Amino acid sequence: MLEQEVTIRNESGFHARPAAILVQTANKFKSAVYLAKDSKKVNGKSVLSLMSLAIPQNTKVKILVDGEDEKQALEELVDLFINNFMEDSGS
Repeated sequence: MLEQEVTIRNESGFHARPAAILVQTANKFKSAVYLAKDSKKVNGKSVLSLMSLAIPQNTKVKILVDGEDEKQALEELVDLFINNFMEDSGS
């Protein structure tokens, strides 16, 4: 299992659009994907589970990936956070 901490930098926090993009990306991989905030860990392949975390801007979360393609999956998922899920952070 691999994990990496990331920060939600989107101005609106982690809302439906980033959740959908994360699920779409996670579903490309065979590995199990989870997102963890504080003591809560949810399925990274479920929009509803991700939305239940209610993550505001500047919150740190962990991405956890476990499976045969975990390295590539983690890299792509971390990239989404780094690039603010392709949203403009300055608007």
